[in-house]
Amino acid sequence: MKRVFLLILYNFFYLSLFAQNEIGPDGDKLVYVLLIILALIVFLSVLGKRSGKSSRFNLKSFFRAKRVNVELEKDRVYYPDNLQLKIKNTGSSDIDLDRPLLVFDNFWIKRKFRLKGFDNYSFYPLYLERGKTHTLPIDLNRFYTHDKSLKKFPKTKVIVFDMKGRRLGSTSVFLRKTLFKY
Repeated sequence: MKRVFLLILYNFFYLSLFAQNEIGPDGDKLVYVLLIILALIVFLSVLGKRSGKSSRFNLKSFFRAKRVNVELEKDRVYYPDNLQLKIKNTGSSDIDLDRPLLVFDNFWIKRKFRLKGFDNYSFYPLYLERGKTHTLPIDLNRFYTHDKSLKKFPKTKVIVFDMKGRRLGSTSVFLRKTLFKY
C-alpha cells in the first residue's frame, strides 16, 4: 500500500511539474491589427478620391496639414546671383515665422545660415496673416564673399520654421549643373 501511494504521489508530482500547455505565437493578433489599419487607410483614400476637391476632407490634408507654401526662384538658370523667397500663408490661422534657414548643400557637406532680413534690416520674427504673402530677396554674393568655397556647392535649400520650432515647409533649387540628381 505504501508503494502504491508513493507511486501515485510520484506520478502526480512528476506530471504536474513537467506537464505544460504549449501556447502558440500571438502573431494572429498582430495580423488582425495590421489588417484593420490597412482597411482604414484604404477607406480614407477611397473617401478622399470620391469626395473630390469640393469636400473639406482630403487624405493629403488629413496626414499633413500644409500651412504655408514656400517657393524659391532664381534669377538665372545656372550660377544665379539672387534668389527670391516667397512664403504664402495658406492655413486657416495667422502664424509667426522664425528666421528662415538657408542651407548650401554639397552632397556630404552642408553649410547653414539664418536669414535675418534684407539691406541690413532685420524683420524676423514675422507675423504672417492668413492669405498674405511674404517675399524676401536673397543676395548670394554676400554669402560668397563670406566663404569662397560656397560657389562650388550645387544645391541651395530654404527651410521655414514657426516660432515654436515646428517645420512649416522647405524648397530647394540647383545653382549649377551636376552629374548626380539627388
